[in-house]
Amino acid sequence: MKILVTGTAGFIGYHLAKKLLERGDEVVGLDIINDYYDINLKYTRLNELGIVIPDSDLESSEQSNAIQSSTFPNHRFYKIDLADKEAMVHLFKTEKFDAVCNLAAQAGVRYSIENPDAYIHSNIIGFMNILECCRHYGVQNLSYASSSSVYGLNTQQPFRTTDKTDTPISLYAATKKSNELMAHTYSHLYGIKTTGLRFFTVYGPWGRPDMSPMLFADAITHNRPIKVFNHGDMSRDFTYIDDIVDGVINVIDNPSEKYSIYNIGNNTPVRLLEFIETIELAFGKIAEKIYMDMQSGDVKSTFADVDDLIRDFDYKPNTSLVEGIVKFANWYNEFYSE
Repeated sequence: MKILVTGTAGFIGYHLAKKLLERGDEVVGLDIINDYYDINLKYTRLNELGIVIPDSDLESSEQSNAIQSSTFPNHRFYKIDLADKEAMVHLFKTEKFDAVCNLAAQAGVRYSIENPDAYIHSNIIGFMNILECCRHYGVQNLSYASSSSVYGLNTQQPFRTTDKTDTPISLYAATKKSNELMAHTYSHLYGIKTTGLRFFTVYGPWGRPDMSPMLFADAITHNRPIKVFNHGDMSRDFTYIDDIVDGVINVIDNPSEKYSIYNIGNNTPVRLLEFIETIELAFGKIAEKIYMDMQSGDVKSTFADVDDLIRDFDYKPNTSLVEGIVKFANWYNEFYSE
């Protein structure tokens, strides 16, 4: 299968592309490589996929020509902004994809409060271009990243996809809910098989530096205090990256006959202080903690009901928190010791 994976310089996109390539799919990667967080980490992820961007192109906003992987003969990469409609049309017209998995987005709940324009640009305009290109260039299999943040002020848990999601408390969440509505429209009007995946807190090797596992690991290894929000009275449905990728691939391989939405998480919420203790154990250090109030746009707890994903795709998240954190810590120590 020939698959466009957007966001391959990102955390989930990198892991998904690697797994698809290893099983023999043809993967076209796309990313704009913005500076929301350390671009060196993004370039290193791409290097792991055999993508080396020439020095002369590092400063350019886009690279219209494909870069061939030196590791995987069935992989090439484009540096393109999803919001650039002309570039996206050219890409779809040239490559003729069997399936698209859209993981590219401006991420971050808290950052959306400070930089709202970036979210409209990437998450709304960019996703609109994906939908239009799928419509006009015959792609009937579209999966895309939504987020557990769409549940907003919902208090009943576990979160079910049948719950109302009309009370987002961050612009990031609002753009993800908008993506779901846009996908529904295109499924209804044009018969595109769209599947939205509401990701619950994903962690693991090559993770994002703005997410709690990386923030905690960085603070602990450098003897800095960690910030514990809501005084530790929080929980998250932490999900290891391999379990997420397995679920995404099942969705790509078995597209719904209609518009669908699924939660994808571990189905086992973990209290924040327990999560911190597990990281402390893996790194062999006790962290100094600063207890703080809840941040704007954040939620107290997330808990995914994944019964429909289990029913339809035999989804089985099976990486324990201890196992996942040990793998993350081993990668972190190796990567940041270089």
